[in-house]
Amino acid sequence: MLQIAKKSSMWNPWHGCHKFSTGCQHCYVYRTDGKYGKDSSVVTKTEKFDLPLQQKKNKTYKIPSGHMVYTCFTSDFLVEDADEWRPEAWEMMRIRQDLHFLFITKRIDRLSDCLPADWGEGYDNVTICCTMENQDRIDYRLPIYKAASIKHKIIICEPLLSRIDFRGELGTWVEQVVAGGESGREVRVCDYNWVLDIRRQCIDAHVGFWFKQTGSYLLKEGKEFKIARQFQHSQARKAEINYTP
Repeated sequence: MLQIAKKSSMWNPWHGCHKFSTGCQHCYVYRTDGKYGKDSSVVTKTEKFDLPLQQKKNKTYKIPSGHMVYTCFTSDFLVEDADEWRPEAWEMMRIRQDLHFLFITKRIDRLSDCLPADWGEGYDNVTICCTMENQDRIDYRLPIYKAASIKHKIIICEPLLSRIDFRGELGTWVEQVVAGGESGREVRVCDYNWVLDIRRQCIDAHVGFWFKQTGSYLLKEGKEFKIARQFQHSQARKAEINYTP
């Protein structure tokens, strides 16, 4: 499940993306790059592109065996601009079977055109998460995601922007649903009732649920709460609504 692994590493083979759907409106990558005058819409290959294969002087890998590798968190692994580089990235994942790679995409409809030849039903050491931030994206992305050949699947409802009905489609094919509000200054309100409704659907389907963060503005019991960034994860934990089947 998508919790912060005890042993983890970050790998961003490329950086930058194009705003793609409603959930991208206040993208944290754009916000961070903007502070330094960088254009996030320009996708560039990073200096750490081959990090999974990089070695120390003693010939051991810089990313130790057993790590969860959070992949492409400053871009989208399936963004069109990276089509030239992606085959090599897949190959590094195939070589490092001792690691588990996880990435999140809003472009699940591109997956079938972006897979390596030996993908089959999926790599055992790769989790592909799909973002579905509102009902419109549920209705479009969920059928594509459910049908995709992926060994490990997690639905990301973050930033959560509306009440969501999974249409009874949750089941053993997905390992977990993650929900969370939007962070930043110019953000949209997350209604706690939306979070609880997702949780109920997960429990009914025996699917794991994780309330990851409250977001900056949380509507609860008719009151709107402004929550500082450093407390958004801890406040979500204090709700004690996570569910493990």
